[in-house]
Amino acid sequence: MSFQNKHFLNTPESLVLDSLQGLCAVNPRLALDSQNKVVHIASPDRTKVALLCGGGSGHEPAHAGFVGQGILTGAVCGNVFASPNASQVRRGIDLVENDKGTVIIVKNYTGDILNFGLAKEQYAALHPDKADRVKFVIVGDDVAVGKTQGAIVGRRGLAGTVLVYKIAGALAQRGGSLNEVYSIAQWVSSSIATVGVGLEHCHVPGTVASSHLSDSEIEIGMGIHNESGNRRLSPVPPLSKLIPQLLDLLTSTNDPERSFLPFKGKDEVVLLVNNLGGISELEFGGIVAEVRRALEIQGIVIHRVLAGSFMTSLNMPGFSITLLLLPNTSSGSTPELSLILSLLDDKSDAPGWKWSSASPPAAVVTELAAPVELSPGKVQVPRTTLLKSADPKSFILSIERACNALVTAESEITRMDVIAGDGDCGLTLKTGAEAVLAKIREGNIKGTDLVGSIITISQVAEEVMGGTSGALYSIFFSALAQGLQTQISDAETTVTPQIWGLALTSALTKLYTYTRARPPSRTLVDPLAAFVETFTKNPASNFATAVHGAVAAAEGTKNIEAKAGRSAYVEGDRLKEQQVADPGAWGVKVILERLLV
Repeated sequence: MSFQNKHFLNTPESLVLDSLQGLCAVNPRLALDSQNKVVHIASPDRTKVALLCGGGSGHEPAHAGFVGQGILTGAVCGNVFASPNASQVRRGIDLVENDKGTVIIVKNYTGDILNFGLAKEQYAALHPDKADRVKFVIVGDDVAVGKTQGAIVGRRGLAGTVLVYKIAGALAQRGGSLNEVYSIAQWVSSSIATVGVGLEHCHVPGTVASSHLSDSEIEIGMGIHNESGNRRLSPVPPLSKLIPQLLDLLTSTNDPERSFLPFKGKDEVVLLVNNLGGISELEFGGIVAEVRRALEIQGIVIHRVLAGSFMTSLNMPGFSITLLLLPNTSSGSTPELSLILSLLDDKSDAPGWKWSSASPPAAVVTELAAPVELSPGKVQVPRTTLLKSADPKSFILSIERACNALVTAESEITRMDVIAGDGDCGLTLKTGAEAVLAKIREGNIKGTDLVGSIITISQVAEEVMGGTSGALYSIFFSALAQGLQTQISDAETTVTPQIWGLALTSALTKLYTYTRARPPSRTLVDPLAAFVETFTKNPASNFATAVHGAVAAAEGTKNIEAKAGRSAYVEGDRLKEQQVADPGAWGVKVILERLLV
């Protein structure tokens, strides 16, 4: 499977420091020790407990992005996927030193534990009077690593770690004592579970690119340093099938290897859905919705939903799900549920913390909405005479041929549009064609009612296709329907080639009032105008000649510099060199060719 292996950077070696400098430019309340790659609050409140974290870079916004009021006081950053050394961490401890003490929070990776632990012990040896004022919390929330496999090394630290940062940091901001902050960090750490899934591994700048998964595979349980997961699935299942499998890993108490949290049914949770770096916002929204849906089906009560990029793996196309199992009772060692939620809701100015609602998600509305009255523009005006084709059966067959041809041509038109536009033209035309075919099957398009059929096609273009192409097609077909009605008398019921010609000319004229494109412009107007202008010169015998002219005009867009449309923003010489036709023009060509056959 292909994946992103190109990057915007000066050099791979300078990337981490360059990124930290950019972070501090975003938030002037932060300061950077460049030599040690330590980001810290420039003027911290030294009467409050400090939180220090860190680890390898490449997980942004973790860790430095969470430095700010109400979360972290400082973060020590290593190179990509590499722990910072102990001297860097010691400098970090010095920079956040305060009157009440420091809690160090690290993910459960050997390098982080050793280097942060060594720095803590060295600090204690240098400052024996302060030895008890530095606490150490290790977070391991990955459920993909079974109990047997992780018997010695334990579970890896994943995105759940940021919930530890946030809740402990908010308590520190409120003035909690060192022991209180440490205790709540430990409690959160013991109450979270995370599982990740990816379409592919990520690419580390400066390394050789290689693909790990095939186009049909996904991997469950991948680590955030490109570690392989515990299983692969093929083919890629829909979210409705995938998410329940992931949730089962998080909540099942029947699996002796992965029963890490005491879920009992009707549990209460905080949900964190984390983008691992390479998932589009569009897809990610669908993931969040599906996770929420699956949890509610299980009877799990969601008190908060957090979603976004919290702990990434560079550009990994994947996501992780974290559940924080909330307490149903309180005791000396268990905090109140209300306290946990209020600490999570406390505001922070850390650049990496994502907006979240301080309330549970709203109930899902499942009942059908009340029927909406059609607007006047969607109501067909009663006509005293239905206009029919000279050959109604052939009329329908020709539309079916054109629509099927568009469906078949989708991949080729998409290929053109990836180069010459925004990549959606093929799918837009295919979607419209399939919707028109459905209308034919429903009996809404028929050769005995041309005006009604063309209005239906216009509505499909508007409502189903959408975008620029949909608007252009809808305007043209609406104008064509108008043209037919104005050219026919009540006594006439069959549309002749001459009437078609007049209606087509009228439709093209109306289209020109809404677009500046005129042939040659490297747009769908080129073949459309070539067809209309040729056909109207002699409607009775020029149909085939007009189609051939449209085909030539579409082919000719390969050598035309774009003056309008999607290709106007693409460097013209490159399109000519690659001999890429305009995708919209090619769609018109496909339609007209199949109308001719």
